[in-house]
Amino acid sequence: LYHEIVTMKHACGIAKLKTILAVGELGSLSNVYKASFVAMEAGSDFIKTSTGKEVINATLTTGLVMCRAIKDYYKISGRKVGLKPAGGLKTAQDCIDWLILVKEELG
Repeated sequence: LYHEIVTMKHACGIAKLKTILAVGELGSLSNVYKASFVAMEAGSDFIKTSTGKEVINATLTTGLVMCRAIKDYYKISGRKVGLKPAGGLKTAQDCIDWLILVKEELG
């Protein structure tokens, strides 16, 4: 995964790279954290929960894990990485919940 993302980042040049993790397919929250971290170390500018078409998409739990990975990565690297939730956000309340999560975890 790391080398594939590095290659894609190199091909992007100055364009921003968004990596879709398909969190519902990763099997555990530990794997979500690891995939998030690897994607960021490889140069991803944004990490995205899913395409929105998987059976399991953006959940607040996986969002929390991804936010923690982003925060930990920032502490080590000083580089800010964006988060993009996709799938499962259907109501205004869903959006508010995600805004609160990101505000509380990432500022």
